[in-house]
Amino acid sequence: MFWLPLPAAGRVAVRRLGVRWLWVQGLGAAAMTKGLVLGVYSKDKEDDVPQFTSAGENFNKLVDGKLRDILNMSGPPLKTGKTRTFYGLHQDFPSVVLVGLGKRTAGVDEQENWHEGKENIRAAVAAGCRQVQDLELSSVEVDPCGDAQAAAEGAVLGLYEYDDLKQRKKMVVSAKLHGSGDQEAWQKGVLFASGQNLARQLMETPANEMTPTRFAEIIEKNLRGASSKTEVHIRPKCWIKEQEMGSFLSVAKGSDEPPVFLEIHYRGSPNASEAPLVFVGKGITFDSGGISIKASANMDLMRADMGGAATICSAIVSAAKLNLPVNIIGLAPLCENMPSGRANKPGDVVRARNGKTIQVDNTDAEGRLILADALCYAHTFNPKLIINAATLTGAMDIALGSGATGVFTNSSWLWNKLFEASIETGDRVWRMPLFEHYTRQVVDCQLADVNNVGKYRSAGACTAAAFLREFVTHPKWAHLDIAGVMTNKDEVPYLRKGMTGRPTRTLIEFLLRFSQDSA
Repeated sequence: MFWLPLPAAGRVAVRRLGVRWLWVQGLGAAAMTKGLVLGVYSKDKEDDVPQFTSAGENFNKLVDGKLRDILNMSGPPLKTGKTRTFYGLHQDFPSVVLVGLGKRTAGVDEQENWHEGKENIRAAVAAGCRQVQDLELSSVEVDPCGDAQAAAEGAVLGLYEYDDLKQRKKMVVSAKLHGSGDQEAWQKGVLFASGQNLARQLMETPANEMTPTRFAEIIEKNLRGASSKTEVHIRPKCWIKEQEMGSFLSVAKGSDEPPVFLEIHYRGSPNASEAPLVFVGKGITFDSGGISIKASANMDLMRADMGGAATICSAIVSAAKLNLPVNIIGLAPLCENMPSGRANKPGDVVRARNGKTIQVDNTDAEGRLILADALCYAHTFNPKLIINAATLTGAMDIALGSGATGVFTNSSWLWNKLFEASIETGDRVWRMPLFEHYTRQVVDCQLADVNNVGKYRSAGACTAAAFLREFVTHPKWAHLDIAGVMTNKDEVPYLRKGMTGRPTRTLIEFLLRFSQDSA
């Protein structure tokens, strides 16, 4: 029977087995380039038959039950996130990839703090689309699997790989929804995932390519392309000096690369004078550690030390594409942290925009120095809330690893909104303490008002947050330490190895929900 399953090695394997390509006859070139991803649920009971999704059931009927037959004879039931590929079932789809979706009834898991069903769909669809890509097919139709947005996110996130600077690139696969289902939800998923992929691209690009100036230019192009309700200011060094951002400039002066203060506006509210939401992102485009230089091992990863700026800017671009009825401002102090004759020295004292003096005992704790001035500036817009994101501390990675973004906030309302958004996206957050206990460790300072490192080695993420709090007076502020979620090895199955762009989708979901609540 020509529709028997064949190994994923594709045509080479077919030729080796000596199987005739009966289904090739009469097919056009277009059909030969298309794959189909369909979902199948796990059995509810031991004696049950695994159930197809509605799209899978329809396809099975279309091929006279052959999909069910071939699945039954191809091995044990598919596990969650695993794939099985079949060939020649239908002339429109030379390759059909079945993906395991887990239990049909999977919902919000209160232990895991995410929607298990949505995560299963993202992981399964990503695996299926990658299988199609490995077969070098240029397009794939994707089963909505009961949640078209999650399916789109899995496809678009799963297929992304940064290969801009390689001569040999992976096959570019165009993913679209199979059938006439929920196109609106599918497009929403594509938009969410594309926002995260923009952040991934910014973070992955080498530092000699992604300078402060280049970063600002890319965001300007993307934001202007997203909506006409936008405004971009790429502030030069002279403006930064006028603003008396001495803390930011003290970091930037160690590099020959000029600093940039990027200020972006999206004016989506019908009320032009409505107070904005302000997002602030750490934008260190390369972090050597300065005079307190880092170890050489893995220092290359510090090209992504602008991950905070990448995620908040990408979220605002996505909000503009969604045409959300809110006003949002994004602030990104952008510079390099390099050792030179002009660089900060341990023990130096610098002055922030609000007049506070800072003793710089560790030049590798530079992110908080540039954020201090940006947070002071954020208050000038009389915002509804302030959220900052930063790859701030290695201690955050030690504390939570890649499981969740650490959130330090002075507002339980804001925490709850971020937490609820993260359950939906699967890109989780976890609340961390902002105790006075940690504040005492940074304000007990010999030479200045505040020290840029805590008195003790322990609780580094908490003392960094306590430092930032010294530059915040707003009652609704959250600091997201994203150092632990900066990279992916194999923890998130629908992201390839490399920079993650997390938690961009959670920020987009937060903005979407905020706009709906405010309407």
